Amino acid sequence: MKFIDFFAGIGGFRRGMELAGHECVGFCEIDKYAVMSYTAMHLITEAQREYLATLDLRTRQKEILKDEYRNGEWYASDISRVDARDLPHADCWCFGFPCQDISVAGKQVGFEGNRSSLFFRVMYLLGQLPSEERPTYMFIENVKNLLSVNGGWDFARLLVELDRGGYDAEWQTLDSKNFGVPQHRERVFIVGRFRGRGRSEVLPVRQNENTNKVLQIGEYDVERKNSNSYRVYEISGLAPTITAICGGGHMPSIKLGDDIRRLTPIEHFRLQGWDDSYFRKAEFINSNTNLYKQAGNGVTVNVIQAIAEKMR
Repeated sequence: MKFIDFFAGIGGFRRGMELAGHECVGFCEIDKYAVMSYTAMHLITEAQREYLATLDLRTRQKEILKDEYRNGEWYASDISRVDARDLPHADCWCFGFPCQDISVAGKQVGFEGNRSSLFFRVMYLLGQLPSEERPTYMFIENVKNLLSVNGGWDFARLLVELDRGGYDAEWQTLDSKNFGVPQHRERVFIVGRFRGRGRSEVLPVRQNENTNKVLQIGEYDVERKNSNSYRVYEISGLAPTITAICGGGHMPSIKLGDDIRRLTPIEHFRLQGWDDSYFRKAEFINSNTNLYKQAGNGVTVNVIQAIAEKMR
């Protein structure tokens, strides 16, 4: 199945979908540093990587934003400027639209906010396509508070918009800790299925609450337990939800014996289901500050893969 990766970040949707056997045909992302990581992680050839390695970091960052490093894949930076006629054909549109106006950490203005209202831009693009060209699936992710912000009316609006577009919706709140990573991260996932197409059910997917996954911490292994120990956790603890905010008291720390330290960028990527080879590709092009932000802004690869496998 072919898919487009909207609000792509560093490609957590893409990686999970690809692991399930699906094919990405294009992506849209406005943050240039995320585009740098995305391109380095998913698109450049080894020959291009070798050339970029000869450049200093600032020159490398400028260079990788050139069209040639996307090797022919469709790309747009600003979804508000995308014309539906320019979109490549896809069987699925994947997107975790901005959550700043929905999250409990924000002002919770919901769809009245400038960022989270971009959901309606996606639906506008969908409406510009004839029925036969619309994707079979709309695969959506957002914070759990989407279900209750503004008394639940915003979520109702989302369902109405999907219905008007021709989609029946299924949704489920899933926690990353039940998909093989030691992070407590609850998110709501919505699958819109175009009427008359696709299989009858994608959601719910099974959550395995008894998985015993470990986070590699230097010389240590941190075993996942079924208890959230907040911002500082023991060597056998569960990490709290990592966020895009780094610095100060916002970054999870780990206690190793008598020592307490903050998690490193590579550990944040591991908490999101990335293997180290993908982190090294992102590290090749970005600063630690941006890597922390990109991990916190993303989706957990393992969760996306579990849902994507049911779409096959």
